[in-house]
Amino acid sequence: MSFDIDVTMTRGSTRMAHEFTTGPGLTALFGPSGAGKTSLLDAVAGLVRPIEGRIAVSGTVLFDRSRRVDLKPEQRQCGYVFQDLRLFPHLTARDNLLYGWKLAKPEHRWLSLDMALDFLGIGHLLDRMPATLSGGEAQRVAIGRALLSGPRFLLMDEPLASVDADRREEILGLIERIRDELELPILYVSHDRAEVERLAHRIIPIEPGT
Repeated sequence: MSFDIDVTMTRGSTRMAHEFTTGPGLTALFGPSGAGKTSLLDAVAGLVRPIEGRIAVSGTVLFDRSRRVDLKPEQRQCGYVFQDLRLFPHLTARDNLLYGWKLAKPEHRWLSLDMALDFLGIGHLLDRMPATLSGGEAQRVAIGRALLSGPRFLLMDEPLASVDADRREEILGLIERIRDELELPILYVSHDRAEVERLAHRIIPIEPGT
């Protein structure tokens, strides 16, 4: 098992219940904008707290309201690729990547900077500032920062949102490599049906108010 989620959350006056269990690989949360997909990712990451329920990943309990378990975000070993990337604008690509690496405990670091550069093909970007990167380049750096944090699993929120049409295939191929070669459990948010059908081992429909 990878993701085992049974939670109730609130968004404004709306209650949203989510319950699913997945196997290994990439699980897509599919639905329209505003349905609560990102809120669910944030709950798995520990950035928001469900009002009740349980979250476990690969057998490790991250949140259980009844047992008063609520691991801090830094304890969850989660790599998060945000929709807006959230690269630090005042840091070079190198320093953005090393920020993720420095966050990880030494015993959790399973990927070196050199390995990440080779895997992602971004060695030539190290001295660039985020504002000078294309959408695809910035996305690769954001993914690299997440991988260098030593994650047990990845959360990816609309990772193609900032990528132009010419670079979509490139990033899709990279996500497939992460899924197949690194074999990390991935919880992936999208509202693009073709995208999730290509990438996902399982698709979880997320509708407003559900």
